[in-house]
Amino acid sequence: MSGEQREPVTAPGAEQAPGARDPWRFVRPLGHRDFRMLFGAVVLSIFGAGMWAVVMVYTVIGAGGGPVDLSVVAAANAVGLLLCAIPGGIAADRIARRLLLRIVELVNLLAITSVAVAGVLGVVTIPHLTIVAFLLGAGAGFFFPAYSAILPRILPPAQLLAANGLEGAIRPALQQAAGPAAAGIIVAAVLAPAHAAWGVVAAHAVALVLLLFVRPEPEAAAGQVREAPEGVRGVFHDLKEAVGFTVRTPWLLWTLLFATGWVLVFVGPEEVLLPFVTRDRVGEDPRLFGFLLAIYGIGGVAGSIFVSSMKLPRRYLTAMMGVWGVSTLPFAIVGITHEYWLMAVCLFLVGFGFSYGNVIWGTLLQRRVPTHMLGRVSSLDFFVSLALMPLSMALAGPLAEVVPVEAIFIAAGVIPLFLGAIAYVVARMPQDEMAHPLDH
Repeated sequence: MSGEQREPVTAPGAEQAPGARDPWRFVRPLGHRDFRMLFGAVVLSIFGAGMWAVVMVYTVIGAGGGPVDLSVVAAANAVGLLLCAIPGGIAADRIARRLLLRIVELVNLLAITSVAVAGVLGVVTIPHLTIVAFLLGAGAGFFFPAYSAILPRILPPAQLLAANGLEGAIRPALQQAAGPAAAGIIVAAVLAPAHAAWGVVAAHAVALVLLLFVRPEPEAAAGQVREAPEGVRGVFHDLKEAVGFTVRTPWLLWTLLFATGWVLVFVGPEEVLLPFVTRDRVGEDPRLFGFLLAIYGIGGVAGSIFVSSMKLPRRYLTAMMGVWGVSTLPFAIVGITHEYWLMAVCLFLVGFGFSYGNVIWGTLLQRRVPTHMLGRVSSLDFFVSLALMPLSMALAGPLAEVVPVEAIFIAAGVIPLFLGAIAYVVARMPQDEMAHPLDH
């Protein structure tokens, strides 16, 4: 494979004989000092993002805003993310990843601090919050391609699956549970909602400090040094190179096409229709829907931990596409049943399978994409996966007016299985994974 990575020196005691059972595989990457610093920063950044989701809502309300204002602020965050996903990948392949991560965290810190200070002074406005939301979204567009690109430079290939599993496990736990819960407690305890932004400031401040302790990356091997033109011409060169590589790599291209179709048919029903199905089938208590989301997140945590506690499957493409396709089937039951416990079990399975496949997918990008274009390909994945999300959410509501909700959920649960099968066959994934073994 092109872009073979040079393994960094592993921590003492981290070596395992080939084929040996390693009960500590899931936490083995934490034996590397630089990964501990980097992962700690990611944990705090995700925790801060989870807090901000709640702080933002109540700060908008505290500033006199209504649903329309909240929509504007939330949309600004999404726009910043989408606009900067591709530039973020290009930057991750041109600028030192360590420096890029520090700059993003510094901008996040300054943006949130401005809200906290404005809250103390009582001068928070909707335009101010909109700008901050845009900056945070843009920061995420730069942060995660750089994070994905730096991992193969500081960890040996055998530990990338576990590293991605750790990130996949903590994301739902912190962003959807612990972060919002902590923010809710702080908002309830302070006089002005914007004052709770100081908790987000603290998270990003410590994250920035941890990033300052990440050492420079090892020098690139001879075959990994890239030569590309500078300026605007260089940007277009980089983008063309990444797109060309994606189009010429069947397993990568067809997995992205599958992800695009999955987002279109699944995300809308999940985000827009599931709250109403829960209300109509099992009751109007908001806690019922909240518990379902929590169970969905717990399933994601379990899936991430499970897959990263084992070696990468020999048939890694088969495992990834198979789990992704099959795990959406229970979602069809969610739209049919009136039993709350069955809805919970099905959503747990969906979350489990989604995260299981995502951990393998992130690892494949880091191990099979040439190192010098990993940031750009990661950002393409990020952008393509999100591109149709607004359309899916916009279509779900009107579609439910003319099509039975049960039919929509059945389609959302079954269609991904067929899309996955098509991608699996057309990309000749069984032959590809055997020609490029990653279990050694």
